[in-house]
Amino acid sequence: MKRRLALRDKGVLILFALPGLLYFLLFKYVPLLGNVIAFQDYNIFKGILHSPWVGFAQFERMFGFEDFYEVFRNSVKLGLYSLLFGFPAPIILALLLNELKSMAFKRVVQTVVYMPHFLSWVIVGSIFINLLSYEGIINTIASKMGLPKVDYVTQGNTFMAVLISTGIWKEVGWGTILYLAALSGINPNLYEAAMVDGAGRWRQMRSITLPFLMPTMVVVLLLSIGHILDANVEQVLIFLNPLVRDVGEVFDTYVYTFGLVGGQYSYTTAIALFKAVIGIVLVFGLNAISRKTTGESLY
Repeated sequence: MKRRLALRDKGVLILFALPGLLYFLLFKYVPLLGNVIAFQDYNIFKGILHSPWVGFAQFERMFGFEDFYEVFRNSVKLGLYSLLFGFPAPIILALLLNELKSMAFKRVVQTVVYMPHFLSWVIVGSIFINLLSYEGIINTIASKMGLPKVDYVTQGNTFMAVLISTGIWKEVGWGTILYLAALSGINPNLYEAAMVDGAGRWRQMRSITLPFLMPTMVVVLLLSIGHILDANVEQVLIFLNPLVRDVGEVFDTYVYTFGLVGGQYSYTTAIALFKAVIGIVLVFGLNAISRKTTGESLY
């Protein structure tokens, strides 16, 4: 009888999980089979089965592309800077929100910082382009204060900063949800015991809060590092212009502009496969380092 009840309970759980499993199977795993066209001269009319095989010709073409190293450098820089400044931002915001005593004010602040996540990059890009352009609000205020005008969106030395800062502004609030959930699981008795021992707020944060957040931080970092070469193509396309193409062209915009629009499916798949291999190597490598140094890892 107990075995029947256990099997029935497991069956109910499997039924609940089935839609999610089917989603990942159909839209995540089955499409992986399409990576085979990276080794073909794929023809949309002939299909995968009848398109001619070319081996590593698409990869040779990618590495032989005259601007390949420039695009690769831009992708790495954008990914590293986004990780360097974007990864700690939601952690800091979550810690600050956790210190707020007024629940009403905390909810208002959370709502305000969450809202940009739900705006499309077309809206966000239009707002910031108008703010940061040569005749924008920021330069208008700067000129009235006697400061020189700077067109932040069309200058190579400021374009990367615009991408990173706007990305953080849009997603930092949404990124705090996971950390706030982790913070809510900390036993309040630990803070009370620390206060009895004379620990201040900074000491409590170092000795209690951050150690409890460490597993979440490690998982988020490892998941993020695998996408270090993946840029938000919508964001970059909104801000990208001919004046900053040498510093703003990344793999994703190159694939969209010269690959998908031109119907070069095998070539663009080879680039995506190259990015995926680098991401896998980084995840496995940093996972091993994290397991040895902090004891935390994905597996």
